[in-house]
Amino acid sequence: MSETAKSRAAALSHLRRDGLVAGDPIPLPLTMASIFHTPGVETGVDQYGRYDNPTWRAVEHALGHLEDARCVTFPSGMGAISAVFFALLKSGDRVLLPADGYHATRAMAERFLKPFGVVCDTRPTPTFLDGGFNGYRLVFVETPSNPRLDICDLSAIAEAVHGQGGILVVDNTTMTSLGQRPLDFGADIVVSADTKAVNGHSDVLFGHVASRNADIISKVTDWRGMVGGIPGPFEAWLVHRGLETLEVRFDRMCSSAETIAQRLSEHRAVTGLRYPGLKGDPSHNLARVQMERFGFLISFELASEQKAEDFINNCSLMQAATSFGGVHTAAERRSKRGDAVPPGFIRLSVGCEPVEELWKAIEASLEKVSA
Repeated sequence: MSETAKSRAAALSHLRRDGLVAGDPIPLPLTMASIFHTPGVETGVDQYGRYDNPTWRAVEHALGHLEDARCVTFPSGMGAISAVFFALLKSGDRVLLPADGYHATRAMAERFLKPFGVVCDTRPTPTFLDGGFNGYRLVFVETPSNPRLDICDLSAIAEAVHGQGGILVVDNTTMTSLGQRPLDFGADIVVSADTKAVNGHSDVLFGHVASRNADIISKVTDWRGMVGGIPGPFEAWLVHRGLETLEVRFDRMCSSAETIAQRLSEHRAVTGLRYPGLKGDPSHNLARVQMERFGFLISFELASEQKAEDFINNCSLMQAATSFGGVHTAAERRSKRGDAVPPGFIRLSVGCEPVEELWKAIEASLEKVSA
């Protein structure tokens, strides 16, 4: 992690310090309110819970501190992605999406953007630069892609997209702002499902949009207030609490993933292993340039659907779950979610368990399915 990232992480838990007076609580208070006291006042104060809340502002301030940008929060990652699309696009616009990224983004575009006259195309992440970006109002990338963990060159794509007058949006869910900083590489917008590692405890849905463009933030904020796509104060409070341990958790998860990925590469039952931190991975050289860490996600294949299911279900330190980024290690056979991957393909999210104990459990389960 760079010195700048370390500095931001160190300051994160102390962002409220300068505003405190004697007797104030140091942890963030939870403001559960839909209405506020507004006698004779029209502007400059909280008035109604669909437009603002002190707890939202605190978590947006914390997220903005990490992103070095303004942030707008939402009740889920898909809420954040939808807000960008519906706030910035109009009938006749063209959008380019990753063919191999999170499937719900493509499904949303197909089912809800196309009927409004927005043209949606797709392109594989490894060759995302091929074909250029002429005619695209908005280009959306996810790097590393979910679930295969392919990577594309953010700087090169940003330059090419901007050369054609388009907007570049990056889904940074898999990495968080501690692992990768797309805005620094030229992206106009970052979206993230903070449901994952940012909150980190698998007990809340949340998302955010970050941008250094004031007009974009204004449009996304207006859309949120108008349609009511707002986070709950309690959910915002939980995410704020999770953020305070993000650096510790993320560091542990990434370090453990590096160890486990190397050992998986040497196991006879494992094929098709992908992890950007491995020197032999096709994305390794680019990952070294644009990523602060190599992440906590690993993908690989076992010989069959049944072997993959048995491996996950019989591992004593692994949860069978569809999400990732929590303190517990979790895995899923992704073909059952509709991804275009082999039946035995597994996405593994490494958690915060002691790495040697975790590897013993993983190895034991692999031995059973490869016996």
